Amino acid sequence: MPDFKFQPETYFVGETTSALVVRLHYPESTWGEQISVYAHQFGGKIQFEAVDFYGNEYLLYPSSSWEPLVFEDMVYLIEGMQVNQDTFEGNIELVLDGIPEAESLFYPELAEYFAEKRKSFGLD
Repeated sequence: MPDFKFQPETYFVGETTSALVVRLHYPESTWGEQISVYAHQFGGKIQFEAVDFYGNEYLLYPSSSWEPLVFEDMVYLIEGMQVNQDTFEGNIELVLDGIPEAESLFYPELAEYFAEKRKSFGLD
């Protein structure tokens, strides 16, 4: 059972103001999509951004925070991620099909959390 209250000390090392927080792979997606979630520090506040190969725009909740997210909030951010309906074309909402595989240096338990969730839905 993961520690849902775990919180990394920081996402940033030294002078860096951007960090790859988690990489997601959606095997059930039409395109086998990979999405990366980044944290950017602006004026002490952390802004979150999801980026894919195609440049699609994603809505994240929470989209910002004054401190690194606890594990539970990072899961919520990932599971609640949506394609921006105002900017998408075609069937891009199919990118988020299924339950992702996850890897993160900041949240090492994400991989196991989503692997177990995938198993419980018969996806592995």
